[in-house]
Amino acid sequence: MNIEILLNNISGLVWGPITLLFLLGVGVYLMFGLKGFPLLNLNLGIKYLFKKSDSKDTGDISSFESLMTALSATVGTGNIAGVATAIFIGGPGAIFWMWITALFGMATKYAEAFLAIHYREKNVEGDHVGGPMYYIKNGLGRKYIFLGYLFAFFGMIAAFGIGNGVQSNSVAQVLSDEFAISKMSIGLVIALLVTLVILGGIKSIGKTASKLVPTMAIIYIVGGLFIVISNITMVPEIFMLIINSAFSSTAASGGFAGASVWMAIRFGVSRGIFSNEAGLGSSPIAHAAAKTNNPIKQGTISMLEPLIDTLVVCTITAFVILISDSWISGVNGASLTTLAFSQGIPVIGKYIVIVGLILFAFSTIIGWSYYGEKCAEFLFGNNVITIYRILWIIIIPIGATTELNLVWLVADIMNGLMALPNLIALILLSPVVFTVTKKYLNDKNDI
Repeated sequence: MNIEILLNNISGLVWGPITLLFLLGVGVYLMFGLKGFPLLNLNLGIKYLFKKSDSKDTGDISSFESLMTALSATVGTGNIAGVATAIFIGGPGAIFWMWITALFGMATKYAEAFLAIHYREKNVEGDHVGGPMYYIKNGLGRKYIFLGYLFAFFGMIAAFGIGNGVQSNSVAQVLSDEFAISKMSIGLVIALLVTLVILGGIKSIGKTASKLVPTMAIIYIVGGLFIVISNITMVPEIFMLIINSAFSSTAASGGFAGASVWMAIRFGVSRGIFSNEAGLGSSPIAHAAAKTNNPIKQGTISMLEPLIDTLVVCTITAFVILISDSWISGVNGASLTTLAFSQGIPVIGKYIVIVGLILFAFSTIIGWSYYGEKCAEFLFGNNVITIYRILWIIIIPIGATTELNLVWLVADIMNGLMALPNLIALILLSPVVFTVTKKYLNDKNDI
């Protein structure tokens, strides 16, 4: 059997119904175990996001910077191309299932960040490190340590694909097609800019993300909202189309092949998870560096990720696509989003998508560089960091200039496999999350 076909089959299995149901099921379990705490206490997340750290708090970056670092890795090409693909294959109903995934993903994100703070430790440099590998090690003990090593191994490899090569390739493709710039030149420029950021570690990444993420989100959201508001009379119709298509098959029309309810669920859930990464275990690595000693505080801040990433940014993309008739044109991916924005705002629209794609991809590269680095550090110690950063920089121009299908497939598989050790740890450590959160609710102490 051809190796590419084999890897495609493995990827289909790893990202199949069982994994997707596991990811969504853990979110449902945590939401009920927390008695709806994430949905009922969004105001806490907003409140503590901007509150100054207590003088006794320890950590390396502010809670705001940790959230922006996490968002820098999740607000990526999935918000532009992923939403378009979900609609192209699963129909408008896929957006409803993306919303459902995000709502329950808030509980998953809360638990991940809670555990990241609760079980973090300091490395030999004195920096705070945490994430699934550490809450497995420090929360579950030696019996389950192999799960921590598995997560770190999968995460270290997945980072080079999902967080690096795929992103630089997307930027190079767009700029090459639009402005006839050589892909190697684009790759080298990205590599240089990323080098300037990641050499300073998490503090530099946090500062860059805290400026880049709000800027890129505002540009994209304002452009999208302009189109939506300009067509405000269509919004109720689009909303009903999404709801109805979530529970009934969508008929073929134009270049749209039609979609069953199962396709809407499958691609809505999968693209939703790709978008906000709830359950994959990546973002708690960033939250572990936050200046706080209170896991509940950081957990509530982490809940904002699916809200911003999926319920705001992805929803705007979806509405812009569905307002236009481009979703039945037969065009897919980032090209579909570009076409929809171009119809909504002639001349300027496509450049909003291009700028969004570039900034989203760049932010993902710097965010995932930290995730991959910390996974490598857990496996091989502090000395591996310099080597990992050098490899990270080298992969950027390679990814920009080469269609490394096999590498991307392996990374996709590793990305899916990351979730399994993390989800097992979330279930086993959920009593800790439930107990401490319940105590906070009973005591009503200020966190």
